[in-house]
Amino acid sequence: MNFHLDINIPFLTPRINHQSKILLIGSCFTEHMTRFLNRAKFETVQNPHGIIFNPLSVCKSLSDLIEKKVYNEEDLFYLNEYWHSWYHHSDFSDMDKAEALKKMNTSIAEQHQFLQSADYVLITLGSAFAYRHIELDKFVGNNHRAPAQWFERTLLDIALIRNELETIQHQLKIFNPKIKLVFTVSPVRHSRDGVIENNRSKARLLEAVHSLKEVYYFPAYELVIDILRDYRFYDLDMVHPNYQATAFVWEKFVEHCIDPACLPIMKKMEQLYKAMHHISKDTRSLAHQKFLDEHFELCKSLMEEYPYLDLQDEMIFFGSKA
Repeated sequence: MNFHLDINIPFLTPRINHQSKILLIGSCFTEHMTRFLNRAKFETVQNPHGIIFNPLSVCKSLSDLIEKKVYNEEDLFYLNEYWHSWYHHSDFSDMDKAEALKKMNTSIAEQHQFLQSADYVLITLGSAFAYRHIELDKFVGNNHRAPAQWFERTLLDIALIRNELETIQHQLKIFNPKIKLVFTVSPVRHSRDGVIENNRSKARLLEAVHSLKEVYYFPAYELVIDILRDYRFYDLDMVHPNYQATAFVWEKFVEHCIDPACLPIMKKMEQLYKAMHHISKDTRSLAHQKFLDEHFELCKSLMEEYPYLDLQDEMIFFGSKA
């Protein structure tokens, strides 16, 4: 018996391999995908401005990368003992103004260089709701817990979202003609907006993305909402997909977006990952030393066979423990 509807997922062309460079940007679901990719030893960078949810902020972040924007003191504001940027997550905020600017500008400079040679940009949109700073008359990426009366919450029009996405798509293609855009919509429920409002928001994101040409859409949202469709696949907050759900989405991503030739390498990477997190009964034992030596040699042989893999951390781990 078939207990769920089938979903037709096209294959990404060309598919991602271990020599691909991938920039991921958007909502917190981006971090889940980045962790899986990094665990399998794909080359990634993520969220140059930190986690952001609405499409206007995503486009602003990518535009900053293309322009290699340099933030200065005039771009910051002081609130609750910290210096913030309206376009950055609070991870970039700091009690020291210079340190905040350093974190922001270093991230942009490094990811600007990465973007120049990137093969894929994976964009995860979280919400079509955006917050406009009333006095400044601009949409912000993060309100940093500023007073609610400073902002006006807006459900963005589909036409506006589509126009912003088309504009950044054009800019990216000029900046790096080989870039392939991969879109997803986050399955995280924005419950604070309300259930009905969240569904309206997701619908606008889906409609805008599907109106774009020459992009690939991976249905992370549909896999969780329509295929798993059960609260047992969510964390206790009933908002964020749990590990089972994100692992299921990752399996489908591998199946449809990763080059099958990468699978043997990924299997070896999983072996190394588990070995690094293995808790030995007694690290003084000969068995443990043999375990370390075997995995150190495995790292060496993999780096010789696949010189584009970065296994320096693993080499240090197994070498220093021996």
